Amino acid sequence: MTPPTPYSLLPTPLSCDLHTHTFYSRDCLVSPERFLEACRRRGLDRVAVTDHNTIAGALRLKEMDPERVIVGQEIRTTHGELIAYFLTEPVPPDLPPQEAVAAVRAQGGVVGISHPLDRARREAMGRAAVEDILGMVDFLEGLNARCLFPADNDAAQALARTHNLPVTAGSDAHSLWELGRAVTRMPPFDSPESFLEALRSARVEGRTSPAWVHLISSLAKILRRTGLAPPPPG
Repeated sequence: MTPPTPYSLLPTPLSCDLHTHTFYSRDCLVSPERFLEACRRRGLDRVAVTDHNTIAGALRLKEMDPERVIVGQEIRTTHGELIAYFLTEPVPPDLPPQEAVAAVRAQGGVVGISHPLDRARREAMGRAAVEDILGMVDFLEGLNARCLFPADNDAAQALARTHNLPVTAGSDAHSLWELGRAVTRMPPFDSPESFLEALRSARVEGRTSPAWVHLISSLAKILRRTGLAPPPPG
């Protein structure tokens, strides 16, 4: 029997915020430059940029900081949102969840369900829709810092354990202040395959954000709708 690796020789876990937004999302006004400055200042080793229904911002940030940035997308489906990483092409919105998962798989990405059981968020799938696709996804988001009710994160983690799925954590940041509020501590990875392997031994850490952070998103949408802030880059 091979003895376990001494703790002192294990690789230092990476601090990863696996759910973030930039001004490429219509409800966020954070520029890529300020976003990266804040990530570096907070000591985030890896950051998944998961703007709504686009990877344009993630690709731009990947060019600016290739090692730190994971190209991702939060995908609106007909039954709530998915979250995907290691994308090379955007996944079209408003597909049925099964088709959206297939579109991620076709380009070698990994896919999970963001804030799956959040009772206060209309974009959440809810238990029935989540259970329909549990056998198709790679993970559940088990700690989303923007969940208003901590019990909803607890329920997502319990559901993941029942189905032997790993969980991720992310701030769901729409402002600089939120970055790093929830993180996934995991071994180093350099590909979708090694990411999933590392996720199996990851742990989630952090705390939920105060309810007022949702006003930041609402304000961003108002400013854009009234022309007081520029629209997301095309």
